Amino acid sequence: MIVIDGSQGEGGGQVLRTSLSLSMVTSRPFRIEKIRAGRKKPGLMRQHLTCVNAAAEVCGAQAMGNEISSTALEFLPGPVKAGSYRFTIGTAGSATLVFQTVLPALMIAETSSQLTLVGGTHNPFAPPFDFLERVFVPVVERIGPRIELILQHYGFYPAGGGRFQARIHPAPLTPIELLERGSVVSRRGEAFYSLLPEDVAARELKVIGRTMNIGDADLFPRKITHSPGPGNMAAVTIESEHITELFTGFGQKGIPAERVANSVCRQALDYLAAGVPVGIHLADQLLIPLALAGGGRFLTLKPDPHTWTNIDVIQTFLEIAIQVQQKTDRVWEITVGASG
Repeated sequence: MIVIDGSQGEGGGQVLRTSLSLSMVTSRPFRIEKIRAGRKKPGLMRQHLTCVNAAAEVCGAQAMGNEISSTALEFLPGPVKAGSYRFTIGTAGSATLVFQTVLPALMIAETSSQLTLVGGTHNPFAPPFDFLERVFVPVVERIGPRIELILQHYGFYPAGGGRFQARIHPAPLTPIELLERGSVVSRRGEAFYSLLPEDVAARELKVIGRTMNIGDADLFPRKITHSPGPGNMAAVTIESEHITELFTGFGQKGIPAERVANSVCRQALDYLAAGVPVGIHLADQLLIPLALAGGGRFLTLKPDPHTWTNIDVIQTFLEIAIQVQQKTDRVWEITVGASG
């Protein structure tokens, strides 16, 4: 049995989620200790428990320690079963992270699957649904599977209550390389807001337009009417010849709208200045699909702690080399397997 230190690296829920994903794929059981030990509330929160239970349902696993606040878990996987599943978090915990936990197994299953996920779709601690739809899924589809996403209700933090569906159609996986971004085709600014004054969106879009040199025709206030609670997300989408990236920031009580928009613009400007195709968050999320495909290579910005932690956990389950090399002050290359 593989033993995982849940406090390693960035020490959050990602260690658990990656372990679950790869245990399902490899059929290798694991025990994880010190789950989220460095967090203010250590152990399994509702979102993490949903990931455990979802993974267990998909592969018929035996799980011990799968309860709220548990700091240790044993997971004994069985065979992955394609099918129709519904996973409900019950809080604003990220439904998108539950999706990403079970996706690797279902995208190499024998037949197609359908998921309904209920919980947070837009919160500051996870990829929002729009990132999955515009950035993550299009790149994963180049590797092989076909994935359809449908957002039915927005679920902003802290109310949650969002819902989306995913259909996953497996296919053989093929390594890919993302070494060129190509010319920027378009820049778009958006401000999503639910049960908040329209002025919040207007102030965010003013900053985005000015800072990113985006004209009014490409600035969009998005009033959300099908969300159970208030929420706000500012976003900049950069569409290039070979890839699309999305940068987001979330409104919080006491934080001026201008500050939220400025944080989004800083992320987008750093990405543009580096000239790379893959942003920091996508770099982290591509590692498992590329490892399962047997290889891949991409250029990105300086890897964050999530990426380094993900590499360590992946190499615990899979015998595959992952190399990280700094090319310039701004540009890093990540090579999975023997690609390149």
